[in-house]
Amino acid sequence: MGTRPLIALPQRFSDSASALRYRADVTSRSLAQAVWAAGGEPLMLHPSADHGLDTDVASRLAWADGLLLPGGGDLAGHWSGQEDHVTAYDVDEVQDAFDLALAKHALAQGLPTLAICRGLQVVNVLMGGTLISDMDSAGITHHRHHVHHVSVEPGSLLDTVTGQNVEVSCYHHQCLGDLAPGLRVIASAEDGVPEAVAYADAKGWFLGLQWHPEDTAADNPTQAAIFAAFVEACRG
Repeated sequence: MGTRPLIALPQRFSDSASALRYRADVTSRSLAQAVWAAGGEPLMLHPSADHGLDTDVASRLAWADGLLLPGGGDLAGHWSGQEDHVTAYDVDEVQDAFDLALAKHALAQGLPTLAICRGLQVVNVLMGGTLISDMDSAGITHHRHHVHHVSVEPGSLLDTVTGQNVEVSCYHHQCLGDLAPGLRVIASAEDGVPEAVAYADAKGWFLGLQWHPEDTAADNPTQAAIFAAFVEACRG
């Protein structure tokens, strides 16, 4: 397999972790395993953002061959000029600022980026888009613990990886609202919710997914192929 590309994977704050006694920085085991199985080396980043802005993000990513922005809690509404919804959970200003700084640097430098669930929402907000802060309140049934099919745009990057009809595993009560300039929806759920986007002017490989491919990547070759394509781009 050769040298494994180094994949930067920001961690998430957790109020408890059984083996660690107190609060912890955590990473989804299935997500790290999916990167590893695809040939990448997942390296965890501790979220840090002094005064709301991580000024050292360029040096912290200097070693990285790619960036994986994972799922997690909700973004604070103010980043997109919106109010926090009463259903918002696990909002953390440090994690928000860190993810936004990582995404900004990676996209500016053309660092291969895979943005999953919250990660996709971070990119959309960073680039000037908005979020539907609670799907149920907007008249759209939430996608928590939800497995469904998505239709993929023919000829898109995602089509070359997964094909045009894909069964996906979702866990989100928020979704994209106004799409940021430069982003294009390339996959949608049966209810019309955007499930994947491309970035037309990306300087490097980029894919944004609203679903969680890591949920089934261990047993589903189609979902595993997403990580394989990402890691291969990181080798470049």
